Amino acid sequence: MSDASYRDAIFSTPLDRVARFSFDEQVVACFPDMIRRSVPGYGQILGMLGLIARRHLRHGARVYDLGCSLGAGGLALAGQLSPEAFRYVGVDLSPAMVARARETLADECPDHSMATVEADIRRLDYEPAGMVVLNFTLQFLPPADREAMVERLFTALEPGGVLVLSEKIRAEGEEENAWLVERYHDFKRANGYSDLEISQKRTALENVLVPDTLAEHHARLARAGFSRAHTWYQFLNFASVVAFKNEAFKDATAPASPEA
Repeated sequence: MSDASYRDAIFSTPLDRVARFSFDEQVVACFPDMIRRSVPGYGQILGMLGLIARRHLRHGARVYDLGCSLGAGGLALAGQLSPEAFRYVGVDLSPAMVARARETLADECPDHSMATVEADIRRLDYEPAGMVVLNFTLQFLPPADREAMVERLFTALEPGGVLVLSEKIRAEGEEENAWLVERYHDFKRANGYSDLEISQKRTALENVLVPDTLAEHHARLARAGFSRAHTWYQFLNFASVVAFKNEAFKDATAPASPEA
């Protein structure tokens, strides 16, 4: 397979009508560059997946990566965990994404159990899992569908399982939110995007990506039954939360207490 990717220039020329954003072949071709220049801390979030799994994932358990795009989450896990440590299932609604992810994971992780599925994550029949990764995916679901989605994931997780939820967020106050958005646009300019690209991309994402506040995310996780959730990362208006399906924090690598 060709592992070539291209610079994101989708919105670099004036468009008479900006279409709704979609993860089509054009986006797939430049996706690594797009996500690198558009999502602050994406590499750090991926790097933490293996560390979180080492601490909390039952050996050999299933890991769902929902909205897996090109399989970067699977590559990150395989880079830090042995083939016997987990079974990866990447799920994405985009046929182009799934096709590229399947090829990449087969080439890069031939000894690991790496499956990719083209499906709507709202309608997937989930099997018991030790970990679910939801990186910048919930934000693309209609807000009315998010509560039921998180409840389904809580049900699918085994006791002691973890959910990693990363999202673009909205601040509580209008002034703070405006400041974060402005600084995010500065971040994109520093990464080579023009004002035209920033404006047209924002138009394309309107009513496609609808962010929640961190408080809304935490409240939803609590209602679903997660006993504990921590915001472990935030950079401007991007954040990541880890939520636990158990009554108390459990370190999977800690030695067992001696019997009385």
